[in-house]
Amino acid sequence: MQNLSNSCRICLIRHGETAWNAERRLQGHLDIPLNETGLAQAEAVARRLQAFGQGFAALYCSDLQRARQTAAAITHRHALEAIQDGRLRERHYGLFQGLTYGEAEQCHPELYRRFKAREPEFGFPEHGESLGAFSARVHAALHDIADHHAGQAVLVVTHGGVLDIVHRLASGEPLSTPRDFPIPNAALNWVEHTNGAWRLLAWADEGHLGGALDELPNA
Repeated sequence: MQNLSNSCRICLIRHGETAWNAERRLQGHLDIPLNETGLAQAEAVARRLQAFGQGFAALYCSDLQRARQTAAAITHRHALEAIQDGRLRERHYGLFQGLTYGEAEQCHPELYRRFKAREPEFGFPEHGESLGAFSARVHAALHDIADHHAGQAVLVVTHGGVLDIVHRLASGEPLSTPRDFPIPNAALNWVEHTNGAWRLLAWADEGHLGGALDELPNA
């Protein structure tokens, strides 16, 4: 039998909405702040977590502003300090950063085709990451958090692309398959790590929200 006392339960939260999310513009490592809707979503997340009555041992977040602002709303209601980890950043989209999905497809059709095909070794020009390299850094961050907090529950505030990787890590779905699960802004997503194995507990809980944008334009 599994020793559940060694389990680490992680609640992952995608940052609140930004103006670029609303425009379906690829942000990547560009440091875009939350818009008014996103700030309200961050407060809604904080209230929802407070209502759980569950103690969290730590709060980790990406070092990009949109994640830090979302985490800050949580720290105001919980006795936690946000621990920034650059490995929880969004994927670096190289020359796609700042473009809408439509602009990226129009300006760089072959690169966009490879992006949409989820080729694991395809890296964007201009310092962009491959899906494989991105996945490796997210895996490393999540494993470190889980190992450090065995027997505890923790919060992680991060990005849509990171959540795509985490869902696949916990479900065993390959990187290359099309995404068939939602990733709304400010929703709650739960995974568990026990004795080296990951398990998906719950996904895309947005009961505290009045509707939220998905990471992808047609999702």
